Amino acid sequence: MRIEYTKGERASKELMMLHREASEATSGRKMKVMLIFPPDWFPSEPYLSLPSLTAVLRQAGHTVIQKDINLEMWDWYFSEDFLKKVLRRVPQQLDRLRKLSKKRDLDAGEMDLQMALCDLSRKRIEELTKKAEKAKAIVRGELFYDIDKLEWAIQVFREVTSVISMVYAPARICMPPMQTDLSYKVFVSSEVMDAVNDTQVNVYRDVFEHLVKPVIEKEQPDVVGISIVLQQQMFSSMTFCALIKQHFPDIHVTIGGNTVTRLRDVLPQSPLFRYFDSAVVYEGETAFVQLVSAVGAKRSLADVPNTIYKDAIGVHTSATSYAEDMATLPPPDFDGLPLEKYFVPTKILPYLATRGCYWGRCEFCDHGEGYTAGYRSKKIQDILGEIRYLRDKYGAMHFHFTDESYPPALFRKLVRGLVESQMGIVWTTHMRFEKSLLEDQVWQDAKDAGCRYLHFGYESGVERVLQLMDKATTTEVMTKHLKYTAEAGIWNHCMGFFGFPGETREEAWSSVQFLEANKNHVHSLGFGTFDLGRHNPVAKNPDKWGVTAYKNPEWDLALDYYYTVKDGMSIEEAERVFEEFERNHNSGWDLRLFIREYIFLYIARFGLQKLPELQYQAAKIVGAAPTLAGKM
Repeated sequence: MRIEYTKGERASKELMMLHREASEATSGRKMKVMLIFPPDWFPSEPYLSLPSLTAVLRQAGHTVIQKDINLEMWDWYFSEDFLKKVLRRVPQQLDRLRKLSKKRDLDAGEMDLQMALCDLSRKRIEELTKKAEKAKAIVRGELFYDIDKLEWAIQVFREVTSVISMVYAPARICMPPMQTDLSYKVFVSSEVMDAVNDTQVNVYRDVFEHLVKPVIEKEQPDVVGISIVLQQQMFSSMTFCALIKQHFPDIHVTIGGNTVTRLRDVLPQSPLFRYFDSAVVYEGETAFVQLVSAVGAKRSLADVPNTIYKDAIGVHTSATSYAEDMATLPPPDFDGLPLEKYFVPTKILPYLATRGCYWGRCEFCDHGEGYTAGYRSKKIQDILGEIRYLRDKYGAMHFHFTDESYPPALFRKLVRGLVESQMGIVWTTHMRFEKSLLEDQVWQDAKDAGCRYLHFGYESGVERVLQLMDKATTTEVMTKHLKYTAEAGIWNHCMGFFGFPGETREEAWSSVQFLEANKNHVHSLGFGTFDLGRHNPVAKNPDKWGVTAYKNPEWDLALDYYYTVKDGMSIEEAERVFEEFERNHNSGWDLRLFIREYIFLYIARFGLQKLPELQYQAAKIVGAAPTLAGKM
């Protein structure tokens, strides 16, 4: 099914120009804007939303302070300053447990925590501080490329975050993987609000006091914008919003990003709106610039597209939407971000040449919900020029092309352009299995152009299921893609899932068998189970798919639903298949590294010959292991 972009009245370019001219004529003084990227996200590269907004705001003459608070938070966590703070919180946590024990018996976990807190001495914190600083030095330096030392550093990060968790319990702080849990439901507004005010578990209150509040006091911004990409970031974002409004009530606070767009239908009624003044949905560049100008001129936000805002009367939604003209957007501006502090030994810069997905028909996918228009692209000469500009300005030789799926024709042009211009960069991006790219020379050109790591939308290895999904590819095409990319020396990562409505258990096993048959050409996998997303095509057409969704009215911020199906595997059956897959599969897919940017950097440095060192090979096992399909 082709995505429909019926999201408000589309504003024409002419209307937007009139709005822009009127905005500039009445905007008054130029504004100071602070942009925040909140926790939790792995701090391996900047997220593109802040640099993209910074570029258009500075182009309009506004002053911008962009703060990757997520990065700064992790850097602070692994420091002497923060770990001393952890030690100071130990008596407070012990006192909480003592009071709790007078009300009821402590459970086993609480008693273990009590014992562990008693062992958390000054000497232990000093040792941990030294290890944390050494771990940061490893991931930021040449020792990163020693897999044993890198693995040690990652384990230190886990050890430190487990100790931090002790004093914020029952919250759990974890990195990596990014699994911080404040013990509240992120999909319920009332629980998010409870978390905001919980001084015991909410570590983000301390992050605000140390990293956000001092900068606001120093810079005195007129507007603060927060980009919320993952729903998990709602906890930190709402904490920041609430505390900004408490300490700096005159600052206009706005939120935006993918999660905000997905919640656009419920935000106007949500009690969370008390914490911020406006929300920008869909694409944000033009809308945010006009919002900043309107705030500066003390005008109504009614004419600002893609906006939900409140005034003295209530909360309102803009009647118009706007999709960006890619040709008019400047390249991202990373000035002001501490690029040397990311947890990588060399800069990786994100770059986006397209908006939307050129295919846009996958029945499980709701990425199109982030846009009000279909697929658009910059011209290849502009793409190459901007990549060269970013390379030269920031001294970056590693790029992550974050396009949802790189179009085949544009991919060919990009590859040829990078080769002919001798750009000298290395890069990674996301692809579909396309018949039009089945030529050896395409992939040799891609390797020569610097392509080192590709994420493929695999989904399933069964053609009937692929047809249900409207993937428009075949197992033959996938097999050749995997073979050609591997033989060219390009790492391929296959992303798939079990449990698409109608898929049987036998078909799930066949999907695994396909991967087993191609294991010599499949380097890594990322698998999960099907989610019935709030906005995906299956949720919008449940009768077509024989799906019944169960929506709890109290879970007002839910982005996916529990469901049952008439045909195929249930949620529980799909999860059992996934668990079996996790326990039994080709051991070559078990990697010592699972952070995608880290794998990318290793392949960029060493090529595929480093693969055996990245694997958890069961050296003690003698004889051939049975296939995953056989085990299942």
